[in-house]
Amino acid sequence: QVQLVESGGGLVQAGGSLRLSCAASGRTFSSYAMGWFRQAPGKEREFVAAISWSGKSTYYADSVKGRFTISRDNAKNTVYLQMNSLKSEDTAVYYCGAKLGVPLMTPLIRGEYDYWGQGTQVTVSS
Repeated sequence: QVQLVESGGGLVQAGGSLRLSCAASGRTFSSYAMGWFRQAPGKEREFVAAISWSGKSTYYADSVKGRFTISRDNAKNTVYLQMNSLKSEDTAVYYCGAKLGVPLMTPLIRGEYDYWGQGTQVTVSS
């Protein structure tokens, strides 16, 4: 069983920045691929960013490329999402997911993740 706890959400003006954190339980965090997804009211949960278990590869949705950065600190069992130049359309609940088992391919699809956090709300005011 892996527990994921997101934090760092809040209310920010358009153009501002936030850094989300996702702390994971477990002794083998360094073997998890990690991803961030978001869900706006009335919409499906969508992919935002992902990072391979090694940290060597990162992936981004086109809508956030160049503005968001995903990173991980295995010593702290934590993955981060730095969000800059925020827009009103970034408003959503942000979830982190974990894919266990040293996956050969970092998943970009919600259904491929094994565990999820409870989410953190990000609201961008225009």
